[in-house]
Amino acid sequence: MSNAIEFIISASTWVVPVLFAVTLHEAAHGFAAKLFGDDTAQRLGRLSLNPIRHIDPVGTVLIPALLLITAAPFLFGYAKPVPVAFHRLHPQRLGVIGVAVAGPLTNVLLAIVSILLLVWLPSFSPEVNDWLGTMLNQSIWLNCILAVFNMLPIPPLDGGRVLTAISPLPVARVLARMEKTGMIILIGLVFLLPYVTSKLGIYLPIFQWLVIEPANALVHFLAAIFA
Repeated sequence: MSNAIEFIISASTWVVPVLFAVTLHEAAHGFAAKLFGDDTAQRLGRLSLNPIRHIDPVGTVLIPALLLITAAPFLFGYAKPVPVAFHRLHPQRLGVIGVAVAGPLTNVLLAIVSILLLVWLPSFSPEVNDWLGTMLNQSIWLNCILAVFNMLPIPPLDGGRVLTAISPLPVARVLARMEKTGMIILIGLVFLLPYVTSKLGIYLPIFQWLVIEPANALVHFLAAIFA
């Protein structure tokens, strides 16, 4: 088997879970918004399970591709956010929370489905079994990582929106203003700060602490229940 074919087969064990994870995550936000009274996503054609409608050139294609090519120890990606008119949600605070948690909850459900499939799928040829086993294991990890990452309490992540919804009005206003700068703060905290401190001889694995270790605990928790 040529190296190119081996790479494609190996990459597919990540690409398939990424497409399912980010597509269903974003679609879930749209379905939850419609449930709470906002049909913006539906009118814009984003209540769809077609991955093409949710693909973000950077988050769904470039970042996962770079992580694959550089043989990163984990894969990460995101889709184009589903538009939600939060002022149309009713009741508003509960609606914001429901829309926010719908995405990470969907990722947890996908991880559970992957665990069940890993346990109950019939046996195929060794090659197919290896491919399916690898893909389902990747799906479990990826979905748990996405669920934990998105629930970090920093706007515009889903956890940040939950925090905004449950905070007193003065605090909520400050958090709402972070929607545009929160991702910059997050990238600086999780990626740039550890890089800079590593050059100074200081080890600060913030992504490991905030995301990988809680995701690992979530994987083991789900496996203990459903495996």
